[in-house]
Amino acid sequence: MANLKDLRIRITSVKSTQKITSAMKMVAASKLRRAQAAAEDGRPYAERMERMLSEVTSSLSTMDGAPKLLAGTGSEETHLVVAITADRGLCGGFNGSIIRQARRQVNDLKGQGKKVKLMFLGRKGRDGLNREFSADVIDSREGLVKSGVEFATAKDISSSIVERFEAGEFDVCTIIYNKFVSAMTQEVTSSQVIPFPVPEKNADESDAETGLKAMYLMEPSEEEILDDLLPRNLSVQIFRALLESNASEHGARMTAMDNATRNAGDMLDGLTLTYNRTRQAAITSELIEIISGAEAL
Repeated sequence: MANLKDLRIRITSVKSTQKITSAMKMVAASKLRRAQAAAEDGRPYAERMERMLSEVTSSLSTMDGAPKLLAGTGSEETHLVVAITADRGLCGGFNGSIIRQARRQVNDLKGQGKKVKLMFLGRKGRDGLNREFSADVIDSREGLVKSGVEFATAKDISSSIVERFEAGEFDVCTIIYNKFVSAMTQEVTSSQVIPFPVPEKNADESDAETGLKAMYLMEPSEEEILDDLLPRNLSVQIFRALLESNASEHGARMTAMDNATRNAGDMLDGLTLTYNRTRQAAITSELIEIISGAEAL
């Protein structure tokens, strides 16, 4: 059984940890409100951008002459996987879920005989996969959201990706990130951004084409419009992923620190009870020794 001094040290240590986790919970909650608002405000613009591109691409009669960001390279042999994680831990399973999804996706692609390259946005993703796939890593960045998510950061990342694509370093690009659902729930999302996925028409849409359909006159041509919109859309989708990931990180950290604070409180209750029982037992033992010595005299 632990002595009283050891129990006092443990109680003091747990109290200090509880203060730290409680403070981290409040900081994460404060940051979460702003990050959640930014993520929710960014969704309509990103969704409308995708819808507009879908409308433009659906009006193309053929892919001949279409930009490479839409038509692709004609091959799917080399894939670029962009994993977005946090720079810090203590946020529950936030980073682990992205690492597991990225590992699963890389192994599946390699199992199909594909070549895979990795880009990490966030230190934890690199730390979790660098040892296993060090030969496949082509870029790693951290500190992207230290002062908040900025569109200039997403634009710089997208420009780098487009340059690598134009240089023929890969054929398909997919980003993996956590989509914010609530403070307790984050949804792992894998989204292809290069080439732009042209939506397939289903039977209902085919039947609807027999009726009235809006006609669009585009100036300049569809190809020229796509030359400008496709790189912009890539920047918007990466910006959206960073916003969603940032909000998810703060939500996961707030939840994790709340659970840690509660667990520390439960541990304190148990340690305090043990301390009181041990102290009472020591006092009782001393009284028995005093009484026994008195009776012996």
